[in-house]
Amino acid sequence: QVTVVESGGGLVQPGGSLRLSCVASGSIFSLNNVGWYRQVPEKQRELVASISPGGDKNYSDSVKGRFTISRDNAKNAVYLYLSSLKPEDTAVYYCNADGSLYGGSFFDSWGQGTQVTVST
Repeated sequence: QVTVVESGGGLVQPGGSLRLSCVASGSIFSLNNVGWYRQVPEKQRELVASISPGGDKNYSDSVKGRFTISRDNAKNAVYLYLSSLKPEDTAVYYCNADGSLYGGSFFDSWGQGTQVTVST
């Protein structure tokens, strides 16, 4: 069983910054692709950034140049640095991680989400 936990959300003023953390725990042999998604009420969850096991990064056009994704493989952690925040960045941010477990099985797990609110 794998648990994915996000943290770091909160209330921030426009133009501000936050760092979100995503930590996967369990009998993880390797943490592979990790993606940060966000969702607002009545809209589909959208992918904002992803990172491959080798560190290749992809960003949605709406966050490119403002958000930075990084990973610490030793800690099974992935971070999302949000800067130059706008009110439209307000959402619940979710982390999705996949990989393999000791014993050979695979996992694809979501965290519970962390709220980011950008407002004066």
